[in-house]
Amino acid sequence: MTSGNGQEETVHAAVEVDSRARFEILGAILLALFLGALDQTIVGPVLPTIAKDLNGIDLYTWVVTAYLVTSTAAIPVYGKLSDLYGRKPMLVVGICLFLVGSILSGISQTMWQLILFRGVQGLGAGALFPISLAVIGDLFTPAERGKYQGLFGAVFGIAFLVGPAVGGLLTEHISWHWIFFVNVPIGFVSLYLIGRLLPTVRTAGARFTLDIPGVVLLTGAIVPTLIALTLAETSSWVDPAVLGWFAVGLISLAAFLFAETRAEDPVIPLDLFKNRTFAVSAVATLFAIFGFSTLIIFLPLWFQVVKGDSPTASGYALFPFLAGLIFSSILAGQIVSRTGRYKAMLAVAMAALTIGLALFTNLRDDTSTPALWAWMLIAGLGVGPTMAIFTLIVQNDVPFARLGTATSDLTLIRQIGTSLGLTVAFTFFRNNLTWGLIHDSVVGAGAPSSAVPPTAPKGFDVGSLTAVGSTPADALAGIPQQLVGFYISGFHEAFSIALANSMWVGVGAAALAFVTTLALKEKPLRAHFHAEQAARVGLARGPAGTASGAAE
Repeated sequence: MTSGNGQEETVHAAVEVDSRARFEILGAILLALFLGALDQTIVGPVLPTIAKDLNGIDLYTWVVTAYLVTSTAAIPVYGKLSDLYGRKPMLVVGICLFLVGSILSGISQTMWQLILFRGVQGLGAGALFPISLAVIGDLFTPAERGKYQGLFGAVFGIAFLVGPAVGGLLTEHISWHWIFFVNVPIGFVSLYLIGRLLPTVRTAGARFTLDIPGVVLLTGAIVPTLIALTLAETSSWVDPAVLGWFAVGLISLAAFLFAETRAEDPVIPLDLFKNRTFAVSAVATLFAIFGFSTLIIFLPLWFQVVKGDSPTASGYALFPFLAGLIFSSILAGQIVSRTGRYKAMLAVAMAALTIGLALFTNLRDDTSTPALWAWMLIAGLGVGPTMAIFTLIVQNDVPFARLGTATSDLTLIRQIGTSLGLTVAFTFFRNNLTWGLIHDSVVGAGAPSSAVPPTAPKGFDVGSLTAVGSTPADALAGIPQQLVGFYISGFHEAFSIALANSMWVGVGAAALAFVTTLALKEKPLRAHFHAEQAARVGLARGPAGTASGAAE
């Protein structure tokens, strides 16, 4: 369509609503995102208490795995369906499933019930993150999105700060069951606002073409791989069970890729990877998330084991990291919106993340608090821009009809990066924490070398020493009393060195993210959607600036 002066007529955003409604929707979307982020930060610190109460310590990791499996498998499905039938119904379905899973998890009486109901929660959580980001893509043009998507990183940071405290208080003063029930009022408020304000925008003439074989094969690739990663955390990468599950996942992945090349409307369009911006962003995101996952899993553990902090206190010890993340996320969004430039900023962010993680390779049991704060701040400043900017530039460069699909695929890659990062770093750490390292550290702490045997003495229990709240009597039965202090000091030093060595995994991944980012080709951020593009998604400029057509 052209105007009288021959210029193509444009609309300013895919969903045209009045300014007040737009920001109310933004608040509801941020609340939905907070719902998912808060759940993760509340549950994690109190899982040991839950497992003990339900007599399921041996099933501890499966509570996390069930959530990861269902949420990861659901992400691309929600993205595809949101492009076909609109963000609103998919987000409503996701929140409802999440709330049902939360309520059922809260009334769980056995560990297997909790595992099953956390899986239901994960099915809902798979919609919260990608669809929330896609809604921002509907409400704001690419040139505007940065300042608002930068808030998403802030939401994660706030959830990390609030979650451990809320979880600890509820568990200590009421019951762990309430850490799930607290989701309900937040979810209902978000549901009400989204149902009342968010228009439904879908592709014109959409028909049900969901790639069922693709969904099945993708699930068949994700589920065995996550199971293998979970098993690898407590066994070995060459364990037959681990290798078997990996083999099933790889075979399913190969079948999935083959099927997607022939699918009429694939759940993950492989031609997206022909788009340079999407491909580079996906690879850089994978490496960046892989990198800083090592810090997120190990640093709270170090504070608990070496410094003796409680799970709640160890969460607050990450404040400098979270402060850097929140600040840089918001600042990066504002800068991109004002200047339209992002490549240099992302390169600097990846460099800061690499440097921050490299500093942690110097971690020792006597590392000073100011040094830790500085290292965490630098790493956090590097992480912040990755939370929003990669999503923004992908949404800027893909056709609007694929905005939900591309956003969910990028979210899927983030999830995979997190799972890989946690597992690989933990395995690397476990292989580093040998008796040889502990022996040398115990001797270095002042114990006579003749009193420290070349192999672990009977009664020396690394697992108990690593457990929060452990006492020397739990872990050092059989050790002469006069040597207990040396063994504890030596173990703390060995633990710190093993953790520091494991950080090299994150450093390598962050460095690869930096190099990958250099391959980005900076493109101007669109300040509008073309009328032809809007028509393809069933939009027409309605009276009083509201969306009509397929926007309901």
